[in-house]
Amino acid sequence: MLQHMKLKFHTLDVFTTRKFAGNPLAVVLDADHLTTQQMQTICKEFNLSETTFVMKPENSANTAKVRIFFPGGEMSFAGHPTLGTAVLLAELRNKPGCSISTEIRLELKAGLTPVKINRIADHCSGIFTAPIIPFHVEAHLPSVEDTARALNVDTADIGFDGHRIALLEGGPRFFYVPVKTRKALEIAQVRQPYWTDLLRPLGGLADAAYIYTRGGDGANTHFRSRMYAPTGGIPEDPATGSATALLAAQLLTAEKLVDGTHVWNLEQGYEMGRPSDLRLEADVKSGKLGAVRVGGSAIRVMNGEIEL
Repeated sequence: MLQHMKLKFHTLDVFTTRKFAGNPLAVVLDADHLTTQQMQTICKEFNLSETTFVMKPENSANTAKVRIFFPGGEMSFAGHPTLGTAVLLAELRNKPGCSISTEIRLELKAGLTPVKINRIADHCSGIFTAPIIPFHVEAHLPSVEDTARALNVDTADIGFDGHRIALLEGGPRFFYVPVKTRKALEIAQVRQPYWTDLLRPLGGLADAAYIYTRGGDGANTHFRSRMYAPTGGIPEDPATGSATALLAAQLLTAEKLVDGTHVWNLEQGYEMGRPSDLRLEADVKSGKLGAVRVGGSAIRVMNGEIEL
């Protein structure tokens, strides 16, 4: 590694208004001179689900170029790193305590991603537009029986109304598993060797499962979810903004969405003691998805320096 280099970093809890909830994120600033291997090493040192590295933008009209890493590699797009990084950059550009209403434009590998940021007093929130419109992937999906066995639920628990298992993509890919009841969601967990057997038919197309059901603790919550990606180094994720964005493609077909703008509130991470609250918006025009947006709050927790 380069010698005598000091890099500033911050951590935030994302998709929450209070510290030590939501999904933790590390953000490393002025990372232009780091190699890919150095970024991966630093990510593993933080040992969080994701770490972002902020660099000068390639286009001066944008705010920053950002690379996103998880313990198993690099991601072209991820939700809570996008939101958390944008909140941090907006706050660093403004005086503490001042109201903020601005747009942060992030150059991600998946494409330019604008994030609208608002802060009132000490409450900072944002909403990003997904860089890729999510879509269903045509693939030979695992059976309901194999899915149930791998996730510790009954076969009768899988599917409700028009919701069926699916493989969705929008940068990353996720395997979606709707379950009928809150109880099924609570008992769901990865079981080996059935989990590895479950992924084998997908031929490497996905290594993460997003499980969801209707309702939640909040009176206005539409869906409650959990996300597992153990082979990617994430046993369970407290909040998965990218998977939330991709859910719009599932909702389009399962809920037979009419044209217009649709809004849903989602909960994730409650079962693991990191409650997270997310907002999903989708524009539908001529029966197809237009823009998909995911929003929530973020709060700074720690800051310091990395010495290389």
